[in-house]
Amino acid sequence: MWINKALTFPVSIAVLSKPNLKPYNLLKPYTLKPYCNSSAPKTETPIMPLDETDVGIHCYVSQIPGFRGVLKQRYADFIVNEVDTDGNVVRLTSLDGPPESVEEKKEKEEKETKISYTSEIESFRVLAGDTDADLLKDFVDKIIATGGGKEEISPIVLAPDYEKTHRTAIHNFFKTHLKFLVTDTVDGPDSASKCIRVRQSSGGNENGRGSTKRKERGGKPFDSRGTDDWPDNMGKFLRFNLFKENKDTQEALTVIGKMLGIQQRAFGFAGTKDKRAITTQRVTVFKQAVKKLASLNGRLIGIKIGDFCYVKEGLCLGQLQGNRFTITLRGVTANSEDTIKAAADALGRSGFINYFGLQ
Repeated sequence: MWINKALTFPVSIAVLSKPNLKPYNLLKPYTLKPYCNSSAPKTETPIMPLDETDVGIHCYVSQIPGFRGVLKQRYADFIVNEVDTDGNVVRLTSLDGPPESVEEKKEKEEKETKISYTSEIESFRVLAGDTDADLLKDFVDKIIATGGGKEEISPIVLAPDYEKTHRTAIHNFFKTHLKFLVTDTVDGPDSASKCIRVRQSSGGNENGRGSTKRKERGGKPFDSRGTDDWPDNMGKFLRFNLFKENKDTQEALTVIGKMLGIQQRAFGFAGTKDKRAITTQRVTVFKQAVKKLASLNGRLIGIKIGDFCYVKEGLCLGQLQGNRFTITLRGVTANSEDTIKAAADALGRSGFINYFGLQ
């Protein structure tokens, strides 16, 4: 009898037992005492462990004798690397993010440049006159100086206006050109006049109109899955390689999502990987910065992320060619070492029937 403590196959395999080899039937039958009341007779019901043949696992690709071994005795005995749609085996090679691009630097500089609404103010001057235009300019400058509306600024009231059509034109001007401000009509100094009041948007207006943040992102609606401010020249999805130990995919992404403060639906992946294993797979996340994710590695336990890049589309289930398994079998026993070699060679040539075992 040939005996070895461990045997590693760096290929995709699944070991099927021969009819006379029943690795799941090594335990003796045991008894289960069912619940019963005091008046009922006490009985014991024998429970037999399932065997592969009980669930229809009885066919083999070849007639070569098999051998016994223990699968997944340790989670490190089962290593899974995703294979993407281009046939590349996914591995974690770097924890660092890519260097900041010229476009990103330019975008950052533009954000840091003081926002100017000179053209809008001058257009308003033609519509409302110098007095109201100067008042509006001072009001907008105060908002910009306090960080784009981070502090509350007292509203301004424009000069009395007796013409309803003119007041309507002013309301429409703000809706079109200065969406971070909202207007309403209040009573004037006399009963015949009305005034237009201008104030900052609180961000809670219908359809989100008038929001300062929405103005800054070009009128685009906020998406709760990621940041609302995103460069147009950059892919909206950050792709990274997820390396995890003894955790399933959902568990790992839940941990990462909580650290980022985003919902789990922001992540995309091609398939769920085993928990009792060491696995590496591709993941995408909607509108997240590389630096933010890379900084998580110091706090993550049993999880590492890296090999970051931006892509236009997120991953969906099934977008992969398959998985590459590196499996270690422990407690291997066979009639001879030649039996194991022959079985492994046959496996490489012919593959196997994917029964999924007794899971």
